[in-house]
Amino acid sequence: MSTAAAAAPVRSGAVLADLLPAARHRYAVDAALVLGGAALTGIAAQIAVPVPGSPVPVTGQTFAALLIGTALGARRGFLSLALYVLVGMAGMPWFAEASSGWSMPSLGYVFGMLLAATVVGALARRGGDRSVLRTAGTMVLGSAIIYAIGVPYLALSTGMSLTAAVAAGLTPFLIGDALKAALAMGLLPTTWKLLGRRG
Repeated sequence: MSTAAAAAPVRSGAVLADLLPAARHRYAVDAALVLGGAALTGIAAQIAVPVPGSPVPVTGQTFAALLIGTALGARRGFLSLALYVLVGMAGMPWFAEASSGWSMPSLGYVFGMLLAATVVGALARRGGDRSVLRTAGTMVLGSAIIYAIGVPYLALSTGMSLTAAVAAGLTPFLIGDALKAALAMGLLPTTWKLLGRRG
């Protein structure tokens, strides 16, 4: 195999999903990735641990949304999370703790995941998931976006003060987010290295 072929999987501007063989079936593969990403987010949302004093549980949902964004890229990541949001708001019980609809105080976090998946997908196309430090920055920014929308929404929907919303909807989750970021820091760059060697 030529040196050029070996380097192909780690070409600039690619995300992990671009490495799938799909020469004549690109639209079908993209549709499957979008559907799969939405389903994965819904499944991860059911991994939920209640937080005392907070209406927002700890879930695998945010981690899934950020991984989907980085792996699929901005466009497919946006479509995947948009599908997740719209179907959940329409009644599919795949938000956290098998909830659905419009009235949840944690719905702002779901909207934040939609924006975050799009942003981290754009960063991934610029190499934001290729090294440990870049992945750390990408995950931190994605998490910050989720909280920037989720915490004010929590305050508005519950009548909490912003300070109380931060205490209930941000502070209890920081350690878990650090662990999720550390997992992504190991997983994503390692995946790129393995695929580069196999190319």
